[in-house]
Amino acid sequence: MGKKVVDLEPETPYHTFTVDQTAKHYTTSVVEGLSSADAAARLKKYGANELQGDGGVKWYKVLWRQVANALVVILLIATVLAFATGDFAEGGVILFIIIMNAAIGFWQEFNAEQTMEALRNMSSPTSQVIRDETRCTIPNNQAVPGDIMIFEDGDVIGADCRLFEVFNLETDEALLTGESLPVQKNLDLIQSADEALGDRLNMVFASTTVVKGRAKGIVTNTGMKTQIGKIATTLMSVDSDEQTPLQKRLNRMAYFVFLAALVLVLIVFAVHNFKYSKEVAIYAISVSIAIIPEGLVAVVTLTMAFGVSRMAEVKAIVRRLSSLESLGAVTNICSDKTGTLTQSKMVAVRMWFPSDGFYRITGTGFVPEGDVFRQGESTDGKHYEQDEQIPSGTGSNHYLRMIQTASLCNMSELRRTQHPETHGEWTAIGDPTEIALQVLAYKAGLAKPDLVAQGFNLIAEFPFDSSVKRMSVLYQTPESHMGPSEHLIFMKGATERVIGCCNYWRDGDNERPINSEKGDSRVEFEAMITEKMNTLAEKGLRVLTLAYRKFHPVVGVDLVHGLVREEVETEMVFLGLVGIYDPPRAESRPAVLSCYQAGVRVHMLTGDHPSTAAAIAKEVAIIPEELDAANSPLVMTAGQFDSMTDEEIDNLAELPRVVARCSPNTK
Repeated sequence: MGKKVVDLEPETPYHTFTVDQTAKHYTTSVVEGLSSADAAARLKKYGANELQGDGGVKWYKVLWRQVANALVVILLIATVLAFATGDFAEGGVILFIIIMNAAIGFWQEFNAEQTMEALRNMSSPTSQVIRDETRCTIPNNQAVPGDIMIFEDGDVIGADCRLFEVFNLETDEALLTGESLPVQKNLDLIQSADEALGDRLNMVFASTTVVKGRAKGIVTNTGMKTQIGKIATTLMSVDSDEQTPLQKRLNRMAYFVFLAALVLVLIVFAVHNFKYSKEVAIYAISVSIAIIPEGLVAVVTLTMAFGVSRMAEVKAIVRRLSSLESLGAVTNICSDKTGTLTQSKMVAVRMWFPSDGFYRITGTGFVPEGDVFRQGESTDGKHYEQDEQIPSGTGSNHYLRMIQTASLCNMSELRRTQHPETHGEWTAIGDPTEIALQVLAYKAGLAKPDLVAQGFNLIAEFPFDSSVKRMSVLYQTPESHMGPSEHLIFMKGATERVIGCCNYWRDGDNERPINSEKGDSRVEFEAMITEKMNTLAEKGLRVLTLAYRKFHPVVGVDLVHGLVREEVETEMVFLGLVGIYDPPRAESRPAVLSCYQAGVRVHMLTGDHPSTAAAIAKEVAIIPEELDAANSPLVMTAGQFDSMTDEEIDNLAELPRVVARCSPNTK
């Protein structure tokens, strides 16, 4: 039960280097970049910035795998002997079986290899770099260590880089770490050389994607030395020629059949006193061919081919038919979380208001279909015997203001495709957190496009900044039966940062001061909010706080360019909390339970934080719901597991079922 570790070249911990140390290490300038001549010399030294391989799919290698086994060799010998003795019918049948077997196996495996090759080729074709003091675009395979690389929204990062300039940079690292949410990057120096990959916030990695912001970085690793390259190295180190148990048994049977055939030939000749004649030779060969199970190889191949086709129906790629047989011997399954056990689509599932208590929201994914229900107990003592559904577009004024804030303080977009093949599929553009809030607004009947159509007009925006961890927008509302047009500030962000801007809290239709004449203090208020936030966080939810206030423009001040953020984001009114997360797939829990019934243990390996990973693991039945994950050996971090010796692992009563903060190498 010990660990099998692939030996990789020790990596230089660039995340512990200062920017100056990194630039000095690679003799580069963050202002001027490399010269063209220096870049060309480094390209020869370090090689092309691409993943190495065997040069793509080789058809002859795939074909060779179909015939390179003992049973097929014996069938070929039998074919030659049958033709030599004039038994063309027997020889033709055996030859047809060999060709059919090879054709089926070749077709299945070649198609799978081509699909995998297409996936491998999905990478960034170009990168923006500074060379000869000029910003230019180069083919990504020509990027070299020491290059100054520039990143913007939507870019696929071309190499591992140490950042030296960032502006609200967030990257999607789910490919490497399994982290559901975009990772906010900064320039802070990290002291620990063994810091988990997901916590190296001053680095960006090849093949990850820029979700928001822009940045510049010094290229530290390219090609096979990148984090994605190390994954490729590990995968290529696997012994692909190792035979499965079934292949070993078939080969042993083939050797036995071959020896038995030789014995029968000897017996036939012995009966005839070892006197050779054509008739005796034909009879001996016919007897030896008769015991060869020529149809067995075709039956095995067809059975596996049907299995591969069945797995293809559920989007599983089986590169080799023989690997399918190994599934029957599986005792433990290690699964990623994001996109495998979960949908990889953030969704809002809970809300909390001081006056109304908790709300729950149904529905998953980008599809704006679902309902909002009020539940639980409010702070004024009201009890709700059962969940109360809130019809779309209705609700208390507090509720409607909350949904308005989620809808308008939001830069994401939901779109429904019109292509007939996609049947009107919903897609989304923007930050996953904002998408989740916009889907909530659609479900509640206050979608941003509808509010804008009613006359809500965006005047100014203060975008999300990692230093303040919040964003706000200024809107002018339309005139309505509720009153004249007015200006409103809507805000969302991290709870501690938003509460710091609030002097009031919404209580139904009233706005009460946090420090009131009743003796209520900010400390008591923040303690109440923290308690509710922890209630949501314990369920693995990411908690956002929403707030708003009325804004009274100063005569003569330009509302578009004359506003100061620090002056605008004050005197806010606390509205409530929203809990979002990446929900499990509907089929995940039944699949895990089916594995347990079959005697197979399921383990989750993820880059997420332990609390988030444990919450999802409970939902999909990987760990018991009553388990205290914080104090259980069934939940570990990658650092804890990697530090264990083989002996310590062997002495564990049970392997951990959840390993959080995993790097690709740990997985």
